[in-house]
Amino acid sequence: MEYLVQQFLNALAFGAEYALVALGLAVIFSIMGLVNFAHGEVIGASAYAVFLAAGLGLSSPVFVVLLAITAAAAVSVLLERVAFRPVRNAPTTTGMLTAFGVSIILQNLFQLLISPRPQAFSLLNGLNTTWHLGPFAVSSLQVLELLAASLAIGALVLFLNRSTMGIAMRAAARDFSTVRLMGIRANRVIAAAFAISGALAGVACVFILARRGGVTPDMGFALVLKAFVACVIGGFGSLMGAAAGGMLLGFIEVGLLTLLPQELGGLKEALTYVIVTMILVYRPEGLFGSRRELGDKEF
Repeated sequence: MEYLVQQFLNALAFGAEYALVALGLAVIFSIMGLVNFAHGEVIGASAYAVFLAAGLGLSSPVFVVLLAITAAAAVSVLLERVAFRPVRNAPTTTGMLTAFGVSIILQNLFQLLISPRPQAFSLLNGLNTTWHLGPFAVSSLQVLELLAASLAIGALVLFLNRSTMGIAMRAAARDFSTVRLMGIRANRVIAAAFAISGALAGVACVFILARRGGVTPDMGFALVLKAFVACVIGGFGSLMGAAAGGMLLGFIEVGLLTLLPQELGGLKEALTYVIVTMILVYRPEGLFGSRRELGDKEF
């Protein structure tokens, strides 16, 4: 029983991490139709920002968390201004290739300017302790990650439904041209979307650092690919779909690790994509997507 509870918490923690990153992708895609594969390097830039700050003696855990979120949001807005705004009206494939190019450039800059080797970072290790709840031993990191993801999703929902900018973003996701005709500044809406996406990446970065205890140039790339799969499962452009897809992907991965014999553990990734393919054969538009004409968007 204890083993099953532990695996259930592992699934929730991994799912929450995937959901945070997938939401960042979904927010941008719903407005711009852009799959931002450079989102992983936003996580990397945030991680290196707190790593360099720690090297300067700024080692307060609260400061580190705030810096990670702020740095990720700032880098995300900067990338929108420098890399994505010039190709905003270009074909979708151009935006996607730009995102891949930015991702590769940033990874190489991390290697050249800092180090190609993993850098140890232990300031957030205190988040990863063991809590004893009766007969169960629970990782505090798993609980905190689930709570942080829930709070972030709740705050995003409130922002989109209660604030003027949030309502403008929802309207832009439906029909961006009409929103511009109504006098809402496109640049401001898109910059806000990138800032929110970056902030979510910063929250994810905190827990990645606490779990891994180190920084690498490509630490966010594989995670963004998983988040992309989560968005596809849930239905691209749907925030609920992105969150649900991330949680489902976490449960699939942990479930396979639990059920597969040790000698077949290497098949986890392949079997994960087999299951994802089966889901998409049944629901090509994703679990929360809807069949719609090309060009329509759903938020």
